[in-house]
Amino acid sequence: MKIFTIGYEGATQGEFIARLREAGIKLLADVRAVPLSRRPGFSKNILAAGLREAGIDYVGLKALGTPPEGREAARKHDLARLRHIYMGQLELPEAMVQAAQLLDMATERPTALLCFEREPACCHRSLLVEAVMPDAEVVDLFV
Repeated sequence: MKIFTIGYEGATQGEFIARLREAGIKLLADVRAVPLSRRPGFSKNILAAGLREAGIDYVGLKALGTPPEGREAARKHDLARLRHIYMGQLELPEAMVQAAQLLDMATERPTALLCFEREPACCHRSLLVEAVMPDAEVVDLFV
């Protein structure tokens, strides 16, 4: 199985969608706990509409996002604390259900995990892949 990851930090929606199309992505899995953004074009509904026009499906998986204290740890680059908090998040029933859904969808078509951070090593999306799909081939996309 192959899974893609991408962050939109520093990108425009047009650049972002072009990169997804270039990589052959058919589904964008938004794994932000809060799918809103101050960055134009990246709040859930606006992003979904732009993706739809490009032929890419969108799914929001908020339960796979990072809780507030995890986002704070990420901002401070406290990756050990982020890991601890996020692993607890993945044990919640709703997160388990959405993780199973993500696995099903990702095996059916090329899927990219979306979050804000450009660098996957500083983002929970790398922890998600490690925990839920440890044998997957990971391709980190950059805009």
